[in-house]
Amino acid sequence: MASLTRTLPASWYCSSPLYQLERRAVFLKGWYLLGPVTKFQVVGEKVGYEVAQVPLAARRMSEEPRDIKVFNETTGFELRSYITETGLVFSTISDEAPPFDEFFPDLKPLIGRVDFTKLPYRRSVKYEGRFNWKTMVDGYQECLHCQYTHPSFSVYYPPTFYTVYNHKNFSQHVADPQKPEDGLFLYFFPNCTLNVYGGGMSSFRVCPTEKPGITRMEFDYYHQESGEKFEEYFKFVRQVAMEDYELCEKAQENLEKGVYSEGILNPEKETGVAYYQQRVLELVCAQHETERESESRDIYRSSNRSDSVASQLVDPAAS
Repeated sequence: MASLTRTLPASWYCSSPLYQLERRAVFLKGWYLLGPVTKFQVVGEKVGYEVAQVPLAARRMSEEPRDIKVFNETTGFELRSYITETGLVFSTISDEAPPFDEFFPDLKPLIGRVDFTKLPYRRSVKYEGRFNWKTMVDGYQECLHCQYTHPSFSVYYPPTFYTVYNHKNFSQHVADPQKPEDGLFLYFFPNCTLNVYGGGMSSFRVCPTEKPGITRMEFDYYHQESGEKFEEYFKFVRQVAMEDYELCEKAQENLEKGVYSEGILNPEKETGVAYYQQRVLELVCAQHETERESESRDIYRSSNRSDSVASQLVDPAAS
């Protein structure tokens, strides 16, 4: 399928049936970042999550920091999880997800640059926003808005040479291609991020609710320092997050009012948006085709059974 040159239509941000198709096509088949092993501090304590209406519980099972298991809260069954060599915990939400290395084949060299077991967990923040999950991902996957919306962030990471490198099911953001070691900014398809800079790390999950125009944001914060040093870092990253929050609510309002329907993507500055939207489009279209073919087969089999029963009623000898 050719690369997108235009955005997904506004209807994809406002339709409940479309979200249910996305849920089956995209979310049930993904892997999700839960955090580094340092988030799971107390043996036996439940750390709760919810992704696409699937409630999860992650638990540290013993004194061994990497002995972490993830369970479906509804069924009680253990879900497949994966802990990277450098200490990041990922989980699935269904059996439909492929193996971790198949989903993220190029990821390990990048995350191997940071020892996440050395970043202490400090704080989490959760709240809902009046926008579709893709509205927030759109904002993260491009930085055309950064200079104007995030002036404080742009001081540290000028967007002049901002580049996004797309891999299979994740993207790496580089503020200055000449300084690839200056910070680590990653987007994990479909809805997780990881940002390591300024002595700390933040990550967020963009969690869709059953309402297409409402999304729950879940942020986790880690830092080498506690006290004043951490609070200074926390204030800075929260300011950036709230600037994005306000931008997303305004964008969603325009989408729902019909002010904006679809637009042309910048072939150089919006490759991250084009990449992830293309993945959504491909998966949703494939899922729709699969379900349509399955429904046709069911109708065909049902029709054959009905014809067989009818023939037996007309001609009992046929049985």
